[in-house]
Amino acid sequence: MTSTGGERGNDEQWHVECHLAVAVDREARLALEISPAVRPGIAVEQTLEVAVDGVPLEATACASGHGGTIHLVRSPRGALTIDLVADATRSAIAEVAPTEGIDLGQLTYRRQSRYCPSDELVSFASHEIGEVTPGPELLHAVREWVADRLIYEEGSSGPFDTAVDSLFAGRGVCRDFAHLAITMLRALSVPARLAAVYAPGLAPMDFHAVVEAHVDGRWWVVDPTGLAPRSSLLRISTGRDAADTSFMTVLDGEVWLNFTEVVAYTHGELPPDDHVTPTRLR
Repeated sequence: MTSTGGERGNDEQWHVECHLAVAVDREARLALEISPAVRPGIAVEQTLEVAVDGVPLEATACASGHGGTIHLVRSPRGALTIDLVADATRSAIAEVAPTEGIDLGQLTYRRQSRYCPSDELVSFASHEIGEVTPGPELLHAVREWVADRLIYEEGSSGPFDTAVDSLFAGRGVCRDFAHLAITMLRALSVPARLAAVYAPGLAPMDFHAVVEAHVDGRWWVVDPTGLAPRSSLLRISTGRDAADTSFMTVLDGEVWLNFTEVVAYTHGELPPDDHVTPTRLR
């Protein structure tokens, strides 16, 4: 598989913002994954401000894998605000050679996970997708199958819904589309993972979830929703499913999310995307 029109030129730039308002009813510790991931060829400049009742709080950064960053925050009771403003630049980097054999990451992303019970759908996936050789044709077949089986409907799924729940419901949001695609790919022995991204062009604007699948020695991005051009996506976090990529995890305490605002755009026009051309997420 080769990448052609799905890659963009030099010095691509993004501007992203995330604003969260949280009511802390009992002292809490939070893990935030909202910063753009820093990866080869990606430079990020950002400002993260966290405050409770107007009093600044410290946010401790630690690596989460795949270039992502987790910020740990301890907040007393009160009105907590979280404001991220970031600018990212992607410059040209040397082409990475396809990996030979298999590594631990590929093994991890072959296995079923919390929201992607792929072992339950092995026979089903083979029946539905048929005999398609792993490669661009298989990725396209799974993407089209998921897009045909699910209706995108805001508020149609809950935080505990698995890919099987979404399949039976016939509807969902981006994470449900991603979970079902990941589950089908793993059931067909293709390593697949979820990437949380900022998505210029997405409407309504929010955090977005897409799929990365490993074929022909590289990870390729698949978006069953087709709601944003893949080459404009900016990675935040990567994991087995949404359990690994939540933008906010409550480690202890009691909190309520009252408000979320996400802004993401690139300088210049958004590129067209046929959702067929092989494309990689940096």
